[in-house]
Amino acid sequence: MEPLRVVCVGGGLGAPTVMAGLRARTDDITGLIAVTDSGRSTGKVRIALDVPAPGDIRNALVVLSEGDPVLRALFDQRFRTDKSDELDGMAFGNLFLAALTQQQGSFLKAVEEASRLLRLRGRVLPVTLYNTHICAKLRDGTVVEEEVNVRALGKAPIERIFLRDPDVAAADGAVEAIRGADLITLGPGSLYTTVCACLLVPDVARAIAHSDALVVYIANTTRQPGQTDGMTLSEHVAAVLDYLGGTGLDVALINDDPPPLHLRDHYAEQGLNYLDPTTEELERIRALGVRPELAPVIDKWSGPRELWNKQDTIRHDSERVAEALVRLVRPERRPALRAVGP
Repeated sequence: MEPLRVVCVGGGLGAPTVMAGLRARTDDITGLIAVTDSGRSTGKVRIALDVPAPGDIRNALVVLSEGDPVLRALFDQRFRTDKSDELDGMAFGNLFLAALTQQQGSFLKAVEEASRLLRLRGRVLPVTLYNTHICAKLRDGTVVEEEVNVRALGKAPIERIFLRDPDVAAADGAVEAIRGADLITLGPGSLYTTVCACLLVPDVARAIAHSDALVVYIANTTRQPGQTDGMTLSEHVAAVLDYLGGTGLDVALINDDPPPLHLRDHYAEQGLNYLDPTTEELERIRALGVRPELAPVIDKWSGPRELWNKQDTIRHDSERVAEALVRLVRPERRPALRAVGP
């Protein structure tokens, strides 16, 4: 039997977490990764070299890499210097991908070449090759442009998001991967600027909505200040369904292993309140036509992380997520989920 064909849609640290768990169970993984980030070192590279955001692509490449460990570590290495604001905090892998883009003449070819050098188990694709930006209309009528402003704190709630450029098309191979998938995962990650941002590419949302694959939204563990303040768990699911066109989402995978109180309190102090799967919320999700599935999927044992210019949260555990996803796959496909090595 052929290996399970999986497409993981998202970016940041969320989709790579899912990919990390599944890579020991199947060789056929495609990471379909967001390219609209505009903050931190990714934003600097976009401005200077006019390429789609490379940062989330870099994360996904490293997770699936089976190449030289020195090269893998080098991709994530950040320059530390007080003599250059442009270089300080810059991830080497972002510069590497930008340089490859100039050399190869295409961001897609650059990602393919980096994949060859890193010896990927699986494949990584940008969701689009357009160097576009995410924008948002807020509930007070204000329009903000670029990801760093869409997720900014202290603004009115987000009413809807959209891409700055019209007629943005999916990258070559993206729609084909979706059509051939047995399992498609969405998230976890920033609801609007990562998960739904990928669904703003019409070809991608349409292909997922019409796919015969099992489509699973891996629900976030907490609210995210600047994006989902005050939103409930069911409202997260409703937003994903909305940007899919109102159809095509089969399952919401939700954590049912409550984090320790000290972790809840730590993140709540920062506005990241735990999304509790109450009976009422689960009923609201069912009313959307989406099946809620509860499973223990978070990392309860690692403490808070110090992330560079990024907000930490209660994170998912790659192995626990993979185990939960395996159980959701239809029985006749499960034998293909064999262990394929570390």
